[in-house]
Order: sequence, then C-alpha cells, then structure tokens
Amino acid sequence: MIQKIRVNDARFPLAKGAGSDAIHRDPIYSYAVTSLIDDSGIVGTGFAFTLGEGNDLVCKAAEFYAMQLKGRDIEELMADFGSVFNQLSNEQQFRWLGPHKGIVHLALASVTNACYDLWAKKRGLPLWKLLNDLSAEEVVSTLDLSYLEDELTAGQAIHLLKENLAGKDKRERILQTGYPGYDTSIGWFNYSDEKVRENCKKAIAEGFTAMKLKVGSTDPERDIRRSHIVREEAGDSVKVMLDANQQWTLPQALKICKELQGMNPYWIEEPTHPDDILAHKVLADAIAPTKLALGEHVPNRIIFKNYLQTGSAGFIQADAVRVGGVSEFITISLLCRKYGIPVVPHVGDMGQLHQHLVLFNHISMGHEALFLEHIPHLQQHFVHPVKVTGGVYQTPMEPGSSCDLKSLN
Repeated sequence: MIQKIRVNDARFPLAKGAGSDAIHRDPIYSYAVTSLIDDSGIVGTGFAFTLGEGNDLVCKAAEFYAMQLKGRDIEELMADFGSVFNQLSNEQQFRWLGPHKGIVHLALASVTNACYDLWAKKRGLPLWKLLNDLSAEEVVSTLDLSYLEDELTAGQAIHLLKENLAGKDKRERILQTGYPGYDTSIGWFNYSDEKVRENCKKAIAEGFTAMKLKVGSTDPERDIRRSHIVREEAGDSVKVMLDANQQWTLPQALKICKELQGMNPYWIEEPTHPDDILAHKVLADAIAPTKLALGEHVPNRIIFKNYLQTGSAGFIQADAVRVGGVSEFITISLLCRKYGIPVVPHVGDMGQLHQHLVLFNHISMGHEALFLEHIPHLQQHFVHPVKVTGGVYQTPMEPGSSCDLKSLN
C-alpha cells in the first residue's frame, strides 16, 4: 500500500554549450520527481523533464495527482491503470489547465512513471521484463485508449499484441546483444565548428553508427556548413540526423530543408511548430524521400494519432517523461505499430527509462530495433546510470525503471 508521497524539484546545470539548440539556448536539465513509498519501504521513482523555470509548477501539480493514490495498493492500481490514468487526466478542474498537455500532463507523467517503477520493484523485476511478461490483455488494461476508438480499440490493441507473439523469442536475443544507440551530443547548437568536428571523430571511435546535429541558425549557411562537416567526418555509412527544434516557419523550412538534403540526412527533426500538423504534411510531401521525425513536443496520443493519419511523420519520437508517462508512451507505440512507423524516443530521461521501453517495443510489439538517443550529461546523478558500450545500450538488470537519483536516496 502506498503510504507516503514525496515530490522533489531536481535541477542540474550543464557544462557550457551542452544541451543547447536553436530555441533553447541555456537549458538547465530538470526533473519534477515523484516518489511513492509503500508500507514495505519500497520507493517508486518517476519524473517529468523540464528545462528549469516552471519545474516547481510541475511539482505542485504532481503532488495533487500523487495524493490521490495514497492508501492504494500498487498491484490493484496497475491491474486497471488505464482507468486510473483516464480518471486522473480528466479530473474536472485540472483538465481545464490542459487538457492533456502542459504542466498538468507533465505532472501526470511524473506520477505515472513512479507507479510503473514501484510496480516493477515490488515484483523484483526490471521494467522491461515486467512489461514483456504481461499478457496482451494485461498490457491493454494499463492503457487509456479514449479518443482513439476510430483507430485503435481495446480489442484491436490486444489483437495487435497477440499477432506479434510470433518471433518474440527470436527478438529476445537483443537482451544479450544490447540496443543500438545514437549520439545526440556531437553537435549542440552553441558548439563551435571545431568542437563538432572533434565530437564526430570521438563518436565514431566510441562505436556509434548514427549521430545528430542541431540546426536552425539565423544564417542557413551555418547549418549547411556544419551538416557537411558532420557528413565529412562520419562518412556515408553513418546515419546523420538534423534537428531544428521548431525554429523555422513553413516557408523557411521548405527552402532550407531542400538545401540540407544535399548532405543526405537520415531525418530532419522538429522543423516547425509541433502543433502545425498540416505544415508538416506539406513539408513531408515536398522533401520526400527525406523523412521527418516528430514528437519531442507533441503532448498526447491524440495529436500523435493525427500525425500518423496524415502520413507526415517518418519517425515518432514520443517521450515518456514529456507525454503522460509509460502508459501513454505504450499507447502511442501501439498506434505507430499499426501504421508501420518506427518509434525512436526523445530521451528527456537521458535514456534511463526508455532503455526499458524500447526493449518492450521491440520484443513484444515487433518494432524495429533501430536505435535510441544517447545523452550522457546527467549520468553521474543516477544510482544506476545507463551503460553504453561500443555505441550500444547494455540491458539493465536491476529491479525498476532505472530512474532513481542519488540526491534523493
């Protein structure tokens, strides 16, 4: 039974230039951390990701949600978590502040993720194993499929999971080989050209076969020059992604994306405003076969549904510490599986939680094990930091979701 609730505002300043992009020039990586403590002393840890200011507001909202779980048994909660999620996300007064987006939805992510961590720790299992051991019916009972009935009913979701039982044993081999990563830290926006070149060489030496560069400069020539630096250092066999972090208007994006196609990007990420689905559709059609990657700032499953329906996303980057937590992440992954679109999460968690979720996506859902973003900046702050060797995530074996922070233990 959940006896105590604790919510902490954890902020971590970064080294100069680290984490910078075209819009967010001076981030402070921050977590609104929910701790759910049960009567046996087990602590379930979950968090949502922010860039500093406003993190305290997310904490305040998380307290509101978490208090509603006090006195509840975690097994009882998770047996029908889809209903719990639906009730919390539609609490009449808090819903007005969203609905299903912004501060209140980030807060729900923090609490939801703490529930999944407590559930896994209570069972003594790493989260990836707990999820992969569930039946299709048990998985779907943890999901809120409301507003998706036109695309994905509970029955259809169960059928999809059962369809993908074939080959599950073979896909479990990834537990031994590890899940491929890509280096997103080679080209933060504020890094000099020289540092970008140096970081590319380092990433290649460390075994990465994919990497990402931040673009969106006032002068497009800077983006073009830097993208060609990365391609030159990486060679043609390495996947190079470009990330504009919403900087361009549609007319700007149409012009610069066509120019950037010259260096053969694997994808172009967040080219314009994340709410402008139709602009992404226009752009996707204009620059085909180059694909768009979307989702870092897409707040909920309904907007993801619309992106999939319009065919404007080549890769979906749902983030369980930015949408409503693990439950909504799995829901979005199921939608993507129906549409045959890869899920390559944005990792506001620095990969700690998502290393579990991509293993579930691959093993139980049949998603391609493409790669997972790797950002090393906060490793020293985690009790069980991710282990990336030779550009590959090593399978975590400790119980839970790997989200415990040293400062809170």
